[in-house]
Amino acid sequence: MNANQVIQIYKEDSQILSSSVIELPQTNRLKYLHAKMRDKVASKSQFIFYADQVFRLLIEKSLELVPFKDLDVTTPVGKTYKGKQFADPICAVSVVRAGESMENELRHIDLKIPIGKILIQRDVVTKLPTLYYSKLPDHIAKCRVLIFEPMLATGGSAICAIQVLIDAGVLEENIIFVNLLCSPEGIQKVTQQFKKIQIVTSSIEEYLNGNAFMIPGIGDFGDRYFGTTDVGAV
Repeated sequence: MNANQVIQIYKEDSQILSSSVIELPQTNRLKYLHAKMRDKVASKSQFIFYADQVFRLLIEKSLELVPFKDLDVTTPVGKTYKGKQFADPICAVSVVRAGESMENELRHIDLKIPIGKILIQRDVVTKLPTLYYSKLPDHIAKCRVLIFEPMLATGGSAICAIQVLIDAGVLEENIIFVNLLCSPEGIQKVTQQFKKIQIVTSSIEEYLNGNAFMIPGIGDFGDRYFGTTDVGAV
C-alpha cells in the first residue's frame, strides 16, 4: 500500500477516522492558521502565535475524548448548576523538545494537570529513535494520558514514547496522542502496533520525503518554534 492509498483510507473511511485517528475539521479558520504557520518566511514570533492557537484546538478536542462524571455546583444566586468533571485523573507527557511547545496551552486550560517528560533522540542517519530519559507522574498508571508530540513522521519516536507509558502501567486505551501534523506512513505504523490508542491531529499530510520530512509539511517544528537552525528549510 503506497502513501496515497493510505491517506485516502484515513480521509474517506469515517469508521477508521473516528475510532483511531481524529483529524480536526478542515475549516477555513484552521487552514488560515496553517497557512500562517507553514509559511517559510514567518518569523519566530508569528510561528509561535499561530501554532499555539492550533495547539489549543487540539488539546480541547483531546479532552473531549476522556470520560466525565456529574458535578453539581451552587451558583451565586443559590441555584444548582449540573455540570461535569473529569472521571479519571488526567496527565500529559511531553516528548522533549518539540512536545514542550504544547505545555503552555494545557496550563491555560487546566493548571492542575501534571506534565511528565520523555527524551527521545532520532539518529540523523538511521532515523531510529533512542530513549535517553523519562520522568513520569507517580500515579500515571491510573491516568488518562495525553502525549504531546507535534510531529508524527516515521512513527519511530511515537512508538517509543507510547511503549514507555505502557511499561509504566498505562493502559493502551487510556493514551491519546496529541499531534500537529502526521504522515500516512506514521499513522499506519503506530496504529498497527497500538490498536487501542487514539491520535488527535490537525492535519494528515501527503507523504514523507527522502529526509523523513512531511510534505507539504512545516520543516523542523522544534527548530522553528524554539529559534534554532531549521535543517529542513529550503
